Amino acid sequence: MGLRIVFMGTPQFAVPSLEALLRSGHDVVGVVTGPDKPRGRGLRPQPTPVKVAALKAGKPIREPASLRDSDFLETLRAWRPDVIVVVAFRILPPEVFRLPPYGSINLHASLLPRYRGPAPIHWAIIRGEQETGVTTFLLEETVDTGMILVQKRCPIGPEETAGELHDRLMYLGAEAVLETVEGLQGGWLVPKPQNPAEASYAPKVDRDMARIPWHEPASVVHNWIRGLSPYPGAWTSHNGEVLTFYRSRPVEGDGRPGEVLRADRCLVVACAQGAVEILELQRPNRKRLPAEAFLRGYRIQPGTILG
Repeated sequence: MGLRIVFMGTPQFAVPSLEALLRSGHDVVGVVTGPDKPRGRGLRPQPTPVKVAALKAGKPIREPASLRDSDFLETLRAWRPDVIVVVAFRILPPEVFRLPPYGSINLHASLLPRYRGPAPIHWAIIRGEQETGVTTFLLEETVDTGMILVQKRCPIGPEETAGELHDRLMYLGAEAVLETVEGLQGGWLVPKPQNPAEASYAPKVDRDMARIPWHEPASVVHNWIRGLSPYPGAWTSHNGEVLTFYRSRPVEGDGRPGEVLRADRCLVVACAQGAVEILELQRPNRKRLPAEAFLRGYRIQPGTILG
């Protein structure tokens, strides 16, 4: 017999892990996710991706406002989980994560202890890492510090964006989650402590911090653009309008930081050292476009300083 599992998660990143557990010989006895939220043009309440997958599988679902709510805790105890699996969800209080006999495991999108925190995928690319991966670990009271169970590595492509890496890691993460559950049941997993000396932090990313630092070398600017693509989107300003850049590549070029060197069939912008060619960009409330198509309908003069 498989383990009795309660799965907790909200976004699309968590769905492959849930689906892998549903296909396994284990019993997903309940799913906990976030509440429906207004989305789209009509702002109609929409279920989370995890809720959609759970409904399709016919699994019991709970959307607690508080994980300390007495009714929710009663439901959780009634489900009698052997293990709780957490993927992209809230921080669990001790009365929840200590409940199952096998403990509660979390999937994190980095090779812990590197890039603890809410935005590990973004910061691995921003910092120019050539390799990252996923880690499952046992939950404890401090965030992302628990004993490591399974790690899987993968390379980061030189022009790969955060969105593309996200999509690869969510499937690699599903493999790690399933391997972790199998290892817990089989008793062959040996948890190992994280080394605090190797720890780094990946803080939240948002639009306010995403302004492009043209005063940095081209390699840094390129990593900034792809590390924040598609969300929140690295941006600069031109004639009072915000331009969001999604793809780039380092090229040769010399000029003042932020200076437009070419704006004909391609857009090349100087950095502190070297330059970047912008491959895909967007004006506010317009479609994302390849640079050549964008420049057919938008004029930028060479010599202009962006930002």
